[in-house]
Amino acid sequence: MGCCGDQNDAEEELQNHLLSSSSSSASASSFTDPSTVISPMNSHFSALACPDTLRLILSKLSVTDLARASCVCRAWSSVASDNNMIVLAFMAPWKLKEVVGMPLNGSFWRDNGIGKFAISHRLARGDTVASLAVKYSVQVMDIKRLNNMMSDHGIYSRERLLIPISSPELLIDGICYIEFDTYAKREVAVLYLEGAPEKKPSCLLNRVTSVHGRRRIINSLRRSMQVDDETAQYYLSISNGNLRAALSEFSADLEWERQGALA
Repeated sequence: MGCCGDQNDAEEELQNHLLSSSSSSASASSFTDPSTVISPMNSHFSALACPDTLRLILSKLSVTDLARASCVCRAWSSVASDNNMIVLAFMAPWKLKEVVGMPLNGSFWRDNGIGKFAISHRLARGDTVASLAVKYSVQVMDIKRLNNMMSDHGIYSRERLLIPISSPELLIDGICYIEFDTYAKREVAVLYLEGAPEKKPSCLLNRVTSVHGRRRIINSLRRSMQVDDETAQYYLSISNGNLRAALSEFSADLEWERQGALA
């Protein structure tokens, strides 16, 4: 009975210490200050070194505070750096049901602000950036910034757009998928409002090769037409990937604009 009491006291002591450190925005160095280091001579040291006890206490911390706790000692680091602990801390503020997948870069977890999340919208005929901004109650520039778009033409060469999340309530009990978006050029926790994402093509090598080939064509087209990247992608998409047809379409539009100016 005395052992259980000591462990409970240790848990309360450690949790109060960590939470007070968090609320005062203490830096990681405060854990290594001689006045705050837990001494092996402390009567509660064995309880605080127990992985199960540490897991129970550290599960109350945010991702940032877990990083601080991992600096205390080797035993704390092994618990605070556990992937499951980090994922749970990432999910907690938004009351997410699940996070699927692991990021390519571990730094992904360091910031779990609302900007880390996005809705995946599958583009349909008639969609525009402006109409999507109205539908999801977000700003046009926020959609363009998230998707790395320079102009509205970029929407025609894509299968989907990432939509910033304006209301945290959308994340409650949601399932987010960690994905690297090639257009946005970043990893995002993606929410699919209409169910799970489609399965990825099995042959990733062919996909990568085709992406690089398309990139070379777009660069060539952009230089020939002297336009921005999004405009080049637009003309290539409406020409079904035919470089000559894309140039012809662009020339025809230029001629039409000239005639309109003369008229």
